[in-house]
Amino acid sequence: MKATLVHAQERRALRRGVRVDCQVVRERDFKLVGSRGLDLSPFGMLVFAQELVLTGEPLFVAFRLPRSAWWFDAQATVARVVHGRRPGDAGRCLGLSFDPMGAGEQYFLHTMLQGVPPPFPKRERRVDYAASLARMTLS
Repeated sequence: MKATLVHAQERRALRRGVRVDCQVVRERDFKLVGSRGLDLSPFGMLVFAQELVLTGEPLFVAFRLPRSAWWFDAQATVARVVHGRRPGDAGRCLGLSFDPMGAGEQYFLHTMLQGVPPPFPKRERRVDYAASLARMTLS
């Protein structure tokens, strides 16, 4: 019997590898901290960082939806700071988590992203060892 490893599913929604024009502004001083998005999901986005920003800082985000003239406004929190030191990193970036929004807004964003492919993975997928062991014992 050959063991099959189960890959961890860590994201709530599939990220889409789409470049978006955006304006990311720090809430406390309204300083522009980013203007180019690298990927997008209904729950957050990855943007190039123009300024140093700390994890947990609240931001205002405005971005143009892919394949449209619509601009989308959201509030977000810095969930992750990418320092650009790993192979494959695009440089210093910010992983933003959108603050809770209305179901209609989230559905609209989800609909606008359908058909856009995900970004090319830069790392190997992580393995969920507990689920892998459970699958092997039940086989």
